[in-house]
This record gives sequence, structure tokens and C-alpha cells, in this order.
Amino acid sequence: MEISGTFLGLSIIHFSIGLLFYFSWISEHPEMGIASGKSTTANIFKEKQIPVIDADVFARLIVKPGQKAWNEIHKAFGNDVFLEDGQLNREALGKIIFADNNKRKILNKITHPKIQKMMFWAVIKYFFEGHKFVILDIPLLFETGTLLPFLHKIITVSCDQKTQLKRLMERDDYTETEANQRISSQMSLSLKCERSDFVVDNSATFGETRKQVEKIVSYFQASNHHVQVRIYLATCLIIFFCICGLLFFLVYKLLTR
Repeated sequence: MEISGTFLGLSIIHFSIGLLFYFSWISEHPEMGIASGKSTTANIFKEKQIPVIDADVFARLIVKPGQKAWNEIHKAFGNDVFLEDGQLNREALGKIIFADNNKRKILNKITHPKIQKMMFWAVIKYFFEGHKFVILDIPLLFETGTLLPFLHKIITVSCDQKTQLKRLMERDDYTETEANQRISSQMSLSLKCERSDFVVDNSATFGETRKQVEKIVSYFQASNHHVQVRIYLATCLIIFFCICGLLFFLVYKLLTR
């Protein structure tokens, strides 16, 4: 979901979608611009008992001391981006990567594959639990483009630029320059909105945002796309096991001649 000013980064994966990671499924994905109201929108989905897979949660897990990403970041950026207890100093790292595009690419190359791998397994888990669809909260969906082929729908949550800037400065205690650096590091909200299937405008009141999200939830709950995907998956599995059985039979016949 997204409008102008902020990009959310949520993704709804129809569990005809979740499997898209292996079988080109279709999924719904909400996108949010930075400081666009991501948490507010995600919480509404959670209230509706819809699973939300947050990329930021995994981003924090993979950089814990001793993890592979932690070691790679230490090698690429040195001791300056770590605290005395070994924890990643996010503020120090943020100042580096938002001032240097090449440094940001290095960090993304280290972290994104690991985050995506964890999100994939989370999707599979919810799929086998029987959920109809899930939300993927991905801040840089369009910028990376990696998961786009696996998503059924994209929802962008946004707000006007002044509100976005104000929220970011108040939330993270950034100067106006620091806030603008982070906003400019992402694709423009207007372009994200053009590429999205749904847009949630989070510039106004919470009640108005809730109405927009509930309308989208109703749309997906009424959809039977997940049934189509499960049938597709079941068909693929049946074909796979039939081929395996045939090969086993042929090998058995050759060996018992």
C-alpha cells in the first residue's frame, strides 16, 4: 500500500501465493514508505487475525552477534558500526549507508537474501497452517524487485510528504536533512502508487485508514484464489510422485531382468 509521501512495505500473500515462491504463486503485498504509517496499517491486519510477516523483525535477528550477517557486516564496515557489547550500532550504520549509495548496496547485498529466506519459510509455515493469505511487510519491495514475481497483489500505504517528513523526524529524532536522506533513498511514493494494486492513504485520521484497510481485507477474504493455488500445488505434487513412481518402476524392471 502506498500513496505519496511514504511507503509502507506490507505484502499480502494469498496462500495461493505463499507457495508462489516455488510455483509462481500470486500474493498480496502491502508496501509502505518510510514513516507512512506502516505499524498502524499492519496492526489493523493483525486485528483481523491475518498473519503479518515483518521483514524488520528478521532484519534484527540476522545481525545478532555471531550470526553470518553480523560477521559480514563487521568485515565490510569495521568496528565503528558496533557497540562495545558487540551489538550492531544501527544509528552509526544508518549514517554511513544513507550518505553513501555504494555502502547501502553492500549492506543490502549482505542482509536481503537472508531476510528473504526467513520470510519464505514463514510463508510456508502459515500455508500449512491453513491460512488463506498472509501479509508481507517489506519496506523495499520495489527497490529490490526480488519478490515481485511471487506476489499476487501489492498494497501501498502512504501519506503526504509533509506528514511523512514530520513523522520521521519525530519518531527517530532525525534532523530534517537526515530524514530527507532516508526518504530520498527509496523510490518515490507516487511511482510506487502507480505500480500498486491498492493504495491506502494514511494522511488523515485513524478511522479513515481503518475503513480503507477493512475494504481491502474484505476483498481478499471473498476471493477463492487460494483454492486455485492449492489445487495447482496438489496437481504438481501428484504429477511429481507419478513421475517418481514410474522411474522407480522402470529402474526396478531393469535391475530384475
